Amino acid sequence: MTEAPMDDRPFGDAISPALSRDPRKRTLFGSDTYFLESVEQLGTLTADVDGFLHRHAALLLKPDAVVSRQLPTTVDWLARNGFRIVAAERTRLTRTVVRSLWYFQWNLATPERRRLADLFTDSCDSVVLIVRQDADGAEALPSAPASVVLTERKGPTDPRARVPGQLRHETGRYSYLLNLVHTPDEPADVARELGIYFDSGLRRRVYTSALAGEDLSVRARELGERLHAEVPERDLTFEPAAERLERAVAEAEESLAPGAVRDELRQARLAARDREGHRRLLEAVWRARLPLDAWDMVIVGSHVLPMKRTGFAPVLGGVSVADWHQHQARPAVR
Repeated sequence: MTEAPMDDRPFGDAISPALSRDPRKRTLFGSDTYFLESVEQLGTLTADVDGFLHRHAALLLKPDAVVSRQLPTTVDWLARNGFRIVAAERTRLTRTVVRSLWYFQWNLATPERRRLADLFTDSCDSVVLIVRQDADGAEALPSAPASVVLTERKGPTDPRARVPGQLRHETGRYSYLLNLVHTPDEPADVARELGIYFDSGLRRRVYTSALAGEDLSVRARELGERLHAEVPERDLTFEPAAERLERAVAEAEESLAPGAVRDELRQARLAARDREGHRRLLEAVWRARLPLDAWDMVIVGSHVLPMKRTGFAPVLGGVSVADWHQHQARPAVR
């Protein structure tokens, strides 16, 4: 049997180093449909694709930001930090969208994290803001892309590592999973994520609005007000959610026939006094298939269940402003 000859043709387009400092990302995105469709469409609207993606960033306010009423806080924070909102639209984080967004990072997500994310990400619409860093933005380094600067100022996923002044510190340090906002890391990620959030018609409107450059903070606030009218407010702190969950389990026990399922639930509920006890309670609820409040399950679960698989690296990692300065100091190599 003769082996087929090796095909040495590239898998996709060559991506400009102006869009990512990571050669592996440039290779992967060169064949990524979300990225390609988004960049191709942007190219029909402006000849300066690289410049547009360098100057603009995106910020996603997830359902946890909506129910905790942090959209106005975010709009205010952006203005104070020299970011002008130039486009604002609603989107829905379906199961497929969530996995597409974090496709190159969720190899680190535990099964528990994926299950909890599915409970709340599609619970209501989210909001996507496109921002441009104003020329007089405080402490802005013009050589760094807006997406890199915004991601650094947003703050880390780990609530213990957030510091005053960061967006995630101001909006609430709830848990690793309930971090309220997300930003793409680099210019290439901005294009790819807009390709995920929006179909071609809505994405054209977003790009056209961003190119016009008008301050749309009023529109962003209006979107938030409409969502707040549609979705009840929720307290995302752990203790009240744990108490509500325990009461709900106690009520559910009364409707169950005597047997192993009810016994397990009762034992787990009575033992729910620490992290391990609450973990056992959640697992018992899932095994019993009780239709309990999804937000309380997510709030408690995000504190007591493992969120990150250890021993693995993300397929694509993050990038800092300092990394970009080093990248831009090197000779351009495609």
